[in-house]
Amino acid sequence: MVAASGCASHPPARTTPSQSSAAVRELRSDLARVFGAPINDRGVWAVDIRSIDTGEHLYELNAGKLMMPASNMKILTLAATADALGWEYRFTTMLETRGAVADGVLHGDLIVRSNGDPSINSRDGRADAVLSEWTRALQAAGIVSIEGRVVGDDQAFDDEGIGAGWAWDYLQYGYAAPVGALEFNENLAALTVSPGSSASGTAIVTISAGSGLELLNRATTGAAGSENTIDYRRHIDRAVLEVTGSIPLGAQSDTRTVAVVNPTVFFAQSLKDGLAARGIAVTGQAVDFDDIAAEMPSGDVRVLATTPSPPLREIATVLMKVSQNLYAETLLKALGAARNGLGTAEGGRVAVRNTLAAWGIPRDAHVVYDGSGLSRYNYVTASTLTAVLEHMYKDPRHRDAFVAALPIAGKDGTIGSRMRRTRAEGNAVAKTGSIANVRSLSGFVRTRDGEMLVFSILANDFVIPAATINWIADLGVEILSNFTRR
Repeated sequence: MVAASGCASHPPARTTPSQSSAAVRELRSDLARVFGAPINDRGVWAVDIRSIDTGEHLYELNAGKLMMPASNMKILTLAATADALGWEYRFTTMLETRGAVADGVLHGDLIVRSNGDPSINSRDGRADAVLSEWTRALQAAGIVSIEGRVVGDDQAFDDEGIGAGWAWDYLQYGYAAPVGALEFNENLAALTVSPGSSASGTAIVTISAGSGLELLNRATTGAAGSENTIDYRRHIDRAVLEVTGSIPLGAQSDTRTVAVVNPTVFFAQSLKDGLAARGIAVTGQAVDFDDIAAEMPSGDVRVLATTPSPPLREIATVLMKVSQNLYAETLLKALGAARNGLGTAEGGRVAVRNTLAAWGIPRDAHVVYDGSGLSRYNYVTASTLTAVLEHMYKDPRHRDAFVAALPIAGKDGTIGSRMRRTRAEGNAVAKTGSIANVRSLSGFVRTRDGEMLVFSILANDFVIPAATINWIADLGVEILSNFTRR
């Protein structure tokens, strides 16, 4: 498997130039047949493949053409972040107060402040663990109840939660959750739809507290055994979530995830509810610091708890294997904060561009608008992606952590079900990308001789099924895994 640099591998076989040339010519011919097949005529492929071991360019097709990369943009975001902040970087979240404690009661607001920790969520039970840790910290400070508000302080980032070039018609979905300095449960509320007591009746619809969304329930209860057609959309003119369709009578509840409106309020409300569930009641509301800044009391702030996030190397694993968009947008703003003190997407974009320029990558070979690749304003060449991948592989500070974060063909992540029962399975590691009419696959694979190759395969403007595009890209990687110079 490519994922660990210390695992067993074999050097490329020693061959004469004529032998090597013949093998490479055959490889190029095989790849040209795959990417030049008539089924691809309506779309555009950009492919760049080179040997990390020898530096030889093995195949290229439109390698210098700007293409929408989808989630392959995360390769650039992670590379620049790791280079600037280091793999052991941790975000920090703190509980603070200006209030006094008397007879077990905190008389004043509880303030929660963070610089963007995206990991306080349900993965590995971390959110529950953090809430329990904070409850113990408050109890240790003599606090058993709070007469005040829970205030979310999100000043480390700006308030632009949505990325440039994101489409209005998917903003309700979890993959488009807004970014913020405070992020709870990946800024996802739970929408639960349950059948009513009789067919044709109204369905029962609820949503997590603090979502910021008003529910417009148009869902009904269908006949027993009927199809579940529940759907939902967010109105573009106001924070209304309209739920439609039907759920069968007697069916179990259907729970979906919905992007919240204000991540800060959602975090503060979740903290308030979490403390109450653990025995610490809060009398005040959950609020955003921005809404009450003028009325905040003066005085010294006392820190009640400080919680670091897991290191960047662990955050990167979720980012890349799951293709978690919110994590990518958070890293982009963290880059901006490292550059000028305030987390902005523009600051992050400048940092990414400057990092790539320092690595010798032309400034006109990429257009960066967001960190995740969800934006259709992003453009990257296949040769830019292979250059970034090769840089990370060759830098001993980055290789192990970066490669370990990538999905493994046939084993895990977004390619866990792809390339099975081929030489690429357990061998190729690659980042996928997927938005409408765009697919991408870029990473590393070893040949039959043990030679390490870096590749980037980008498809734009196709109208054939996306599954067919993925199959073509996978076939290209499988050909590379079977390549031999012998």
